[in-house]
Amino acid sequence: MLAGRAVALLCLTWGTYQSLAVPRVTECGLSCSQGFACKSRVNQNIFNSFCRPPPASMPRPVLGALALSTAMKCSPPDSCFLLLRVNASLTLHESLQGLEACSTSLDTQETQCQTVRVPRASRRQAGRQLQVHFDCFEVGVAQTLYVTLRTVPHFCGVQLGQQYHMEAEQLSYWVDRSRKVVLVQVPESGGPDYFARLCLKRFTCEDAGTPVLVTGNSISRRVSLPYSQELSCLCLEVWSATPDAVRIQTCPFKDDTESLWDAIHYHPGSQVLSWEPACPMRGRVSLCWRPGPGAHCLELKHSGRPARGKVQYPLVDTQPQLCLKFSTSLGFQVRCPFKQPRFPAWKMTVQPAPAPGRLRVAFFSSSPARFQVCMCHQGKTWPPDCRRLLQATPVPAASGDPTEDPAVAFVDIPRDEACAPSTCIQGRRIDVQFSAPQQLCNLQCAATQGTAA
Repeated sequence: MLAGRAVALLCLTWGTYQSLAVPRVTECGLSCSQGFACKSRVNQNIFNSFCRPPPASMPRPVLGALALSTAMKCSPPDSCFLLLRVNASLTLHESLQGLEACSTSLDTQETQCQTVRVPRASRRQAGRQLQVHFDCFEVGVAQTLYVTLRTVPHFCGVQLGQQYHMEAEQLSYWVDRSRKVVLVQVPESGGPDYFARLCLKRFTCEDAGTPVLVTGNSISRRVSLPYSQELSCLCLEVWSATPDAVRIQTCPFKDDTESLWDAIHYHPGSQVLSWEPACPMRGRVSLCWRPGPGAHCLELKHSGRPARGKVQYPLVDTQPQLCLKFSTSLGFQVRCPFKQPRFPAWKMTVQPAPAPGRLRVAFFSSSPARFQVCMCHQGKTWPPDCRRLLQATPVPAASGDPTEDPAVAFVDIPRDEACAPSTCIQGRRIDVQFSAPQQLCNLQCAATQGTAA
């Protein structure tokens, strides 16, 4: 690896049939202790899921052991698959009709069950140990399984369980963020051929690049897979170049969600604000506004949306205080897209009005807009309680100082009411659907002017 590059080294579990040190079998089936006649069948007996109290005469424990191992069955020329072998022991009793073994994949929750029936004649040999070997649980490489052993019928409290991980080798990969490539190192030369690709994991894993074939007799066993963006759903997929091979996936950037929150777009013509993540998300998105620096972002009413795909907000005001809030199982993120100077913003000022005993709230905007003013009272909770609404009067175009933005609307309010302790003046644009308010609180009425921008 070159010095100075941000390179991450990780390992991916992978199994190869050729290198697994497991016994091979030509046939799978059931076998019991010598002298016992057993019959088996594959089933998923739902009735055996419900337990009944064990008879008082049944000894404890009835189930003596549960041992798990791996075998492999191959059919010419190259069709091989793995088998889970379950070895169990049972102490015979007249009330026991047999034994049930179930294997559940922790990845897919798929369950396979096999039942062995003990003939009535054998049940009379109470107290003797019966050894049972199940060999026909077909599984995949690198699977994690949970095996359950029960009696037939299922007696409450009489059960054994064990977790088992199928044997596998190590396949290494490196993430070189500086070059934006994933380097994959497959097992030693002389092994089978492999495919490797990058894919976007949505409902299925969709191609994000061309699959690369690595042949078993190649000199270099390392492949380079380029990517354009570090996404939480960008995954590496590797599989053996054999029919119906199990595909192993890992997602190197699963914790890199920053780029998902930045997928925000604004169309000035339609005033539509949209967010569309490149990866599937579960959570909630809403619009919010920050009353001041470092303040919590307060959610706008009727702006909550499920984060299941593209989210659009029509007629959005481009105020710096207006933000998008994303809430997921990982916490929440806030993005404020209109903080950039290129977005036009209106401002509000409070200054003495021409009439005595009154103050004038004036609004300045580079484009026509309509506004209203709320008189609010600061209590123990935030935001303040705003009740009284005053419509701002549009100002007709007039000549003035060309170096200053002309006021587009104003409203005069009583000075005594505006200057009372714990009072806030809140202005809001009302000709759009979503707008962040501006507010001034605890006015210093001795001063000539206050500004919210």
